[in-house]
Amino acid sequence: MSGVLALAEVGVPLAALGGGAAYARVKAPALYWSAIGLPIATARFSVTYGSTMDACGLTVAPSPLRIAITRATTRREIRPVPPRIRRIRPTTTGLKIRLRLAPGQEPADLLTSAERLRHAWGVHSVHVAVVKPGVVELRMTGYDVLRKVRMPRTSPTGELVVPVALREDGTAFVRDYRAVPHALTLGATLSGKSMYLRNLVAQLARTEFALVGIDCKRGVEQAPFASRLTALATDPMTASDLLDKLVELMEERYDLIRSYQSIPSGVPSEEITSDVWGLPAELRPVPVVLLVDEVAELFLIATRKDEERRDRMVTQLIRLAQLGRAAHMYVEACGQRFGAELGKGATMLRAQLTGRVVHRVNDKATAEMGLGDVSPDAVFAATQIPPDLPGVAVAGDSSGGWSRIRTPHLTLAEAAAVCRTNAHRTPVIDQLERFRPYVPPAAVVPPKPSFPPRFSASPVTE
Repeated sequence: MSGVLALAEVGVPLAALGGGAAYARVKAPALYWSAIGLPIATARFSVTYGSTMDACGLTVAPSPLRIAITRATTRREIRPVPPRIRRIRPTTTGLKIRLRLAPGQEPADLLTSAERLRHAWGVHSVHVAVVKPGVVELRMTGYDVLRKVRMPRTSPTGELVVPVALREDGTAFVRDYRAVPHALTLGATLSGKSMYLRNLVAQLARTEFALVGIDCKRGVEQAPFASRLTALATDPMTASDLLDKLVELMEERYDLIRSYQSIPSGVPSEEITSDVWGLPAELRPVPVVLLVDEVAELFLIATRKDEERRDRMVTQLIRLAQLGRAAHMYVEACGQRFGAELGKGATMLRAQLTGRVVHRVNDKATAEMGLGDVSPDAVFAATQIPPDLPGVAVAGDSSGGWSRIRTPHLTLAEAAAVCRTNAHRTPVIDQLERFRPYVPPAAVVPPKPSFPPRFSASPVTE
């Protein structure tokens, strides 16, 4: 009887511990991973690494020197050799394991076996990243990091690099305007496209960028950011004039570069430049990012007389996308659908937008518009985004690489507050001054009385 009681006394705490672990796995996956999942996954990986690699066909025959040494020193069976482990580093979301590939292997071999490795080691996902020739990194995540987005504490940094979202491997997705100068963002209504734009604006607001907005929905999306915008157009007519001024600004910057090229012959040849990055820092103009909220509105026309205006706007936008990078000018175009059916110039413009971010879409054709020239797998992934996860998107570029991302939740009021806080960073560009949005003064809220006002109980008589 005493043994049964003792067993019951031990079983109750164990049951409570198991129940708490199960609850934490669902409600606090990061805590569960750090306390329980990480030690288990590390032990499982260490014990089964060789056999798992062998079962997945990721081993090669040992070198003749290794065979000779093994036969001379031991009587062990000579087995195939897996990639050599160089480093194991735990993270708050998973594990990062750096491997030295065996002779004859390539990163694609590991990439095709990522799903089998995920099941073998009991983790949520396995991603393969190339560090340098012959060295790859397995990035394992212990849980779905896109379910509840928490941006990492550290992210890639640079003069034109801003973090925007979280990748499914736990790293930050950044907009690097030197590597990918222009981008196209697509998504259906309530897919999270506006949330992506808010996060981008909030991050750019903290830098020295000049932000220029075109929001033909009467400014309902970008007007809250007016305190940080150098210029804003809220209708097609104003947008046409603004694009003309932006092209003029771009041409002036090219004139600046050309004038610097023709400086006296005493200047070393390595200082001659073909873009603004070759200019001295004191001459380099401020970077400009053009944010087009609904790019299709620039293509639509109601009457035939609007066709000339539409063609001119599209032509100017194409010129900015083709030539803007060297002049420190970048284009971020957003829309629900974008393709040849919009009219003349749409396909040509899309070809200049290197970066692609596609949220949940209503049809496969839209996903193919954005990602068809990136990867067929990226198109399939975009069509599988569930409606209950707004903000999830597939990001890719012309290199063929792609990944699933999700932006953190940011309300319009929070993004507007960031813009107001950084209003002093707004550059003044003379050519765009007449498009500067009006920012009403902050409303003065009278202080509340410390006691309720007294009212007379008797009627007031005159």
